[in-house]
Amino acid sequence: MRLVAWEPVTTNRRDLMSARPLNESSPTESRPMTVPRFVDAKKRGRKLSVLTAYDYLWAGLLDAAGIDAILVGDSLGMVVQGKATTLPVTLEEMIYHAEMVVRAVKRALVIVDMPFLTFHVSPAQAVENAGTILKRTGAGAVKLEGGVTQAATIAALTNADIPVMAHVGLKPQSVLKLGGYRIQRDAERLLADAQAAEGAGAFGLVLECIPQQIAERITRAVAIPTIGIGAGPHCDGQVLVTQDLLGLTGAAAPGFVRQFAALGELATGAVREYIAAVRDGEFPDAAHSRS
Repeated sequence: MRLVAWEPVTTNRRDLMSARPLNESSPTESRPMTVPRFVDAKKRGRKLSVLTAYDYLWAGLLDAAGIDAILVGDSLGMVVQGKATTLPVTLEEMIYHAEMVVRAVKRALVIVDMPFLTFHVSPAQAVENAGTILKRTGAGAVKLEGGVTQAATIAALTNADIPVMAHVGLKPQSVLKLGGYRIQRDAERLLADAQAAEGAGAFGLVLECIPQQIAERITRAVAIPTIGIGAGPHCDGQVLVTQDLLGLTGAAAPGFVRQFAALGELATGAVREYIAAVRDGEFPDAAHSRS
């Protein structure tokens, strides 16, 4: 894992210090990721990397590292707000977080989740809300949960020239109906959902918590990219919650998550060192004081 360098920035108004990522050369090409390029990646056999971000700082780090797409997920309800499900997240909250993410991004495709009850009433409601998201945030696409049942809505969005990614398998917004977050194993229903979403015009599919054999079958059956989360290695790309990947959520991370760092432990240790330094009078020292 490559660390991002940081530099102090002094403002004109006040002598304050702020953290800003240095502009380093990206390990990938610098051209912006567009919806057509995202779709074309499958044809070229190029795996797609996707992570979540909910604010300016993390979005800038992910973009600088070369991530293909950033999902502003309604998972922010659980990860940022500490709620039990994603259901309470509102349209205004999604717009608030997405606008910060877009401001930080130079090349990644930013996709914004449509939260619960912002597309369920009618296709017209979905078009209005999705259009509002794109107009107010500058994001490149929206994502909604559903396949067969949302095909008309996906088609309406596509007809309005709003790029839409579908989400099949475990749908977190259906947690009450499902009775929990459970692996989805009905292969025929999952395939039907995927094909319905593709047929309606979706440019990509998130496959969540389904057996890898079913995910492979779906990936072979559709021409659009499949992005797996807990769906095995055969998808066209992968998405994870960034805080899970970096070890910031500890034991709360799902079993399918591979933690690529242990930042939670590092952060806790650093804070403890800070507390001790303050209590012992070791901070600030001469090097960190001004006269």
